[in-house]
Amino acid sequence: MTERETVDPADSGAAAALRDAAAEFRAAREAVDDHGGRERLETVASALRDADRKLNSYEESATGTGDFESYVRFQEEFATLVEGLDDDLPERGAFEDALECVEKRRLSESDFAAARDALEPARELASVRERLSSAREAFADARRRATDRFDAVEDGIEARERLLELGNADLDAPVDVLRDPIETYDDAVTDAFASFRREAPAGEVFDVLADAAAYPLVDVDAPPTALREYVANAGDEHTIPELLEYADYSQSKLEHYVDDPSTLRSVVGTRRTYLDRLDGAGFTIGWPPPAAEVLQYVTRELLSVVPGFADEDVAATLQSVRELAWRDDYERLRTAAVALEELGANEREKLASGAVADERDALEDEAAALETALDETEDLA
Repeated sequence: MTERETVDPADSGAAAALRDAAAEFRAAREAVDDHGGRERLETVASALRDADRKLNSYEESATGTGDFESYVRFQEEFATLVEGLDDDLPERGAFEDALECVEKRRLSESDFAAARDALEPARELASVRERLSSAREAFADARRRATDRFDAVEDGIEARERLLELGNADLDAPVDVLRDPIETYDDAVTDAFASFRREAPAGEVFDVLADAAAYPLVDVDAPPTALREYVANAGDEHTIPELLEYADYSQSKLEHYVDDPSTLRSVVGTRRTYLDRLDGAGFTIGWPPPAAEVLQYVTRELLSVVPGFADEDVAATLQSVRELAWRDDYERLRTAAVALEELGANEREKLASGAVADERDALEDEAAALETALDETEDLA
């Protein structure tokens, strides 16, 4: 199971957190509306920033027996700031009170402190806007977590349903009826392709792989175009192991074996990983086997390509594997095979105790709560 599938049923709370965040977001929006709206509050906040900036900039130079010119500039700038505010601006009086604190013939640090104190009502008002910004961010984060949790819970439910399904399997079923022919075929086709890769001209191998790659259920990658073109143009009968060996030769030594050494070293050398990894795994069925319908289709496709490199015995074995898909008990045997492969001691213990069913039920309840919370807060998203 993946990390998301192993979601802990006890790790809930995202729905409640989302509701709390939504409630705070709504309350913050109402508070903003009650105090003149976001635009008016932004005007207050902007004026407050300007006022604080001037107080901080001039406090040292305009106090005591400091720079007289600085004192005059401060008086003029602060007065211009306050007088330029709209008459109906919320908490405009706080700015007027601050101005009154510094309209003196001589200023001290205590006057600046008093001005800052006078601006406190404006700070509280500006914090209403900041509350909205924080609430919006917290809500977005809570909704994102709730959405992620909902997806994880859905995966967790699916995983536990799968365990419960496997828990109903007949673990005493004779799965060797399927295993023996499938493993016999897989071993045979792997050996056959290994011999084919080792002994056949590379062009023939590439042709088979290109044909196989055209079938959607055959897990084989088509050979790189450059390799096919090189082999076709070279017109030689070298095998893949020989090409890989030649790619390691020096230029002078390679001239004794191929007509175009540089091209071989370039084309083969840069695609060594593909050639090294070529094996017959893509032609196998694997264990446990796929569903009956999938087995029917994949074996039909394999019967079209396997005879291109394997003998009649391998194809006959593959045909016998194909016939398994029509057995009346195939799915029962397959389910047992999957269960035996996937269910460890811990899973079997949890199934026997009923813990898996309890976890599924708890996750289903949480999924319902999350879905409701997400629906209820959709208008804020």
